[in-house]
This record gives sequence, C-alpha cells and structure tokens, in this order.
Amino acid sequence: MKLIVLVVIVLAVIAVAQLMRVYDLSAKLKGHKEEDINLKTNNINAGLMLVFLAVFFGSLFYMLFKYGNGMLPEAASEHGEDVDWLFNMNWVIVFTVYFSTNALLFIFAYKYAYHPDRKAYYFPHDNKLELIWTVVPAVALAFIIIFGLLTWNKITGAPSDDAVVVEIYAKQFDFTARYAGDDNKLGYADYKLINGTNPLGVVTENNIATRLDEIDQLIADNQNTLNGLDSGTTILSAANAVKYQAEMEKMGRIKERIVVMQESLTEEVYEMSNDDYTAKSALYLIKDQEYQFIFRSQDVIHSAYFPHFRAQMNCVPGMRTKLKFKPIFTTAEMKEKTGNPDFEYILLCNKICGASHSQMNMPVIVGTAEEFEAWKADPANAVTQIVGGNEEVEEDPEAVAEL
Repeated sequence: MKLIVLVVIVLAVIAVAQLMRVYDLSAKLKGHKEEDINLKTNNINAGLMLVFLAVFFGSLFYMLFKYGNGMLPEAASEHGEDVDWLFNMNWVIVFTVYFSTNALLFIFAYKYAYHPDRKAYYFPHDNKLELIWTVVPAVALAFIIIFGLLTWNKITGAPSDDAVVVEIYAKQFDFTARYAGDDNKLGYADYKLINGTNPLGVVTENNIATRLDEIDQLIADNQNTLNGLDSGTTILSAANAVKYQAEMEKMGRIKERIVVMQESLTEEVYEMSNDDYTAKSALYLIKDQEYQFIFRSQDVIHSAYFPHFRAQMNCVPGMRTKLKFKPIFTTAEMKEKTGNPDFEYILLCNKICGASHSQMNMPVIVGTAEEFEAWKADPANAVTQIVGGNEEVEEDPEAVAEL
C-alpha cells in the first residue's frame, strides 16, 4: 500500500511539472514574455500563500498531536522539575517566534502582492525596528541563560550535610557504582593502582603492595627477555627490543611514583576505603535521599546520563566531575504514574565512546532504605566490599566471578 501511495505521489508531481511546461509553451505561442506579470496569476499565487500557511500549520499541529506524547515522563528528581520548567519556557519562546514569523511571512506575501495601482514604500533604515529585533532576542536569551545558570549551579553546587556520596566509574563499556560506607567518605583512588584485582584503582595498603609486586614481576620478565637476547637464547627484532626496554623504564617510573605516594599516606587514608562497597548489576538509590555523585573515567570521555532524573555529567579521564540530585519517586511509584509495569530507571552513556557504546548502560532502582539494605544483602546482586584492599564478596564468592 505504501508503495502505491509513493507511486501516486511521484506521478502527481510529474503531471504537475508537465502541466507547467504546457502552460509555458502556450504562453510563448500567445506572445507573452516570461517577465510579463499576469495579475490574475499573481493573485492566485498570493492566495496560495494563505493555503500553504494553513497546510503548514495544520501539519505541525497534526504531528504534535500524533507524535508529541513520546516525551519523558514526569521528572523523578527534585531539581528535575526546574529543568522541565526551563525546557517548557524554551518551547514557549520557540513556538511564539515560530508561529509569529511564519504567519507574518505568508500573510504579508498575500497582503502585499503586486498590484499595478500600488507603489511600494522604500526606506533604507529604521532605528525603531533595529532596536526591537535587537532588544527582544537579547532579553529572551538573557532570561534563558540566567535561569539556566541558576539551575546548573543548583545541580552542581555544594551538597547538603546529609548527602550520600556515590562514585560512578565509567570505562568501555560499563559503569561501576562505588558507595561510600558508614563514614560517607570515598576512599582515595589512583590510576597507577589499576589492575585485574583493583579495576577502580582504590588506594589501600594491600592494593599498593599487590601493584608494586606486579610491577616488579613485569620488570623482571622484561629483563629476563632482554638477557636472553644478549645470550642468544631469545630472538627479537630491534623494534621489539626497544619496546621491551621502554616498557621497563615506564614501569620503573610508575613504581617510583607509587612509592612516593605510599610514603605520604596515613592510616586514616587507608581506613576511608575499608568500608566502601561496589555494585555493577545496578545502582540503588533511596527515595528523598540526596546524593552527591563523583564521576571518573578509565579510558575515554563518557557521559553519565540519568534521563528520568534530568541529570547528566561527562566522565573525563584524569578528572573528577560531580553533580547532585534527590530522587522523589520510587521505581514502583513511577510504574504507577506511567502506567507501565515494566518501567525501569536507567543510567546510560550519552557520548559515542566506541564500538559497543549502545550497550553501555546500568539499571537504576529507587526504593526505601529498608529495601536498599535487603537489596545489598542479596547475593544475586553481587555487591562487593572493599576489605583491606582487594574487593571481596560479602555473601557469595561465585557472584564476583560473573562480574
């Protein structure tokens, strides 16, 4: 059926084009020149301007009615209401300008169509008009920018004293949530400590010792390879030999920096991370509890986007970015509000960060404090506690292997 409609439209366009060609040929046969203005035809074109305006606006209203309900549901965070208000004000401004300018464009084309008895008024400059179309957009933009900055400062400003600190750690292609423990202080982290057993680079005595041993082993392996090259038992190209040597020097520099960092750390710093715990299966939040989020990235720029909470922040390698928000509806309440029993909050990456970017997301659950404790204790959720350095599963060791 769609193919038939498309064919009919194409044939109609061809027919109109041919009719216009026939009209041009007949005009030439009658001795009419192209620049000659036919008043009747000109009036028809002017009337068609109004017809087009009606069709133009009518199609817009139809599409708004037909497809305009595909917006996000009600904001589920405290500041999200301010963000939605700003978006709505922007839409008011955009639609006001859109309808007024387009209406004037076609109405004036109709009203001031050519007529031999009317002469156009010519004026080269008008200070009043210049002032109007300069001041009005400036005021509108100033309104948007000022209220936008106020809302942005509210989102990224200092958290309240009872805000819970949570770190969102991004890497290709997943998120990890690290919760501050009972002390509500995240343990320090350093990229130089990242390895297979410490993917977040959390600073603990055990992690530092493990990383130093690992570096020593890597340097020893490379040195053994180069020694074999000198004794003739190993065959390497000149480029690979240089590569092994450069890798040894790089790991030596990293070791020196870790040792310097280790000498500056205190027992209090180590204890900060001992009660931290991580989750990869989901991010669980408590209703009406403010959260201060810290964002880090291991590799490239990611963007942590919480669409239902109207919150987004880039995760930048080598930087710690932050924002805060307070959930105001539980997942169960949003299911009722949306009428969708399958509704789920989500955290997703809003930057094209690589080949599997589309798969980089994390479920978000909002519930009560009691439900959060039950969720954390459930072995199926694989919540891991950072104890003395390496991450250990509190309930079920097999669940960690799945991570």
